[in-house]
Amino acid sequence: MKKTKLSIAIALFSAVATTAAFAQQPQTTRLRGVIEKIDGRTVLAKSTKGEPLKLNLGDKVLVVAAVKASAADIKEGLFVGSGAMPQPDGSQKALEVHIFAESMRGTGEGHRPWDGAPNSTMTNGTVGAAVAGVDGPVITLKYKDGEKKIVVTPNVPIVRYEIADVSAIKPAAPFSVTAALPQPDGSFDVNRINVGRDGASPP
Repeated sequence: MKKTKLSIAIALFSAVATTAAFAQQPQTTRLRGVIEKIDGRTVLAKSTKGEPLKLNLGDKVLVVAAVKASAADIKEGLFVGSGAMPQPDGSQKALEVHIFAESMRGTGEGHRPWDGAPNSTMTNGTVGAAVAGVDGPVITLKYKDGEKKIVVTPNVPIVRYEIADVSAIKPAAPFSVTAALPQPDGSFDVNRINVGRDGASPP
């Protein structure tokens, strides 16, 4: 009997501890703007709203360069992501498309709500068949639990991701961070940063 009570007590303690740990998980935020200066592992930037930002680069920060691409670069078998708007017929009308580097395959795979625009979605998956559509190519993105048809209109911004290093972070370059961790001093810890190159802007 004592063993049963002890087991229940341990289970309850574990459940409470797990719940507390989950509640204490820090909330990250999405940042976007332009680089102003880089000093060692510190990046000074300005947000799209004109606010000053201080980014603390992690020791193993992943730097991803975004370069311009086109619909012709979206080939079957590649892993891509698309922010899009749901359509009445069940398809998704692309707002942007990014082609991942092969080493980034599987990143954020799936279909979910997206904060890039009201009521929008993000779909990351492997490119399947593409067919011609009234508004442009319609590509099928396949992921673990299903697939979505993405309509890529002619003016949709398309970029290709390339793995880079800290040298790609330069003044005047546009950047985005999807999961910046706010710090007490107002700065942000960053473990991945996307940087535009050659006139491209990262999603």
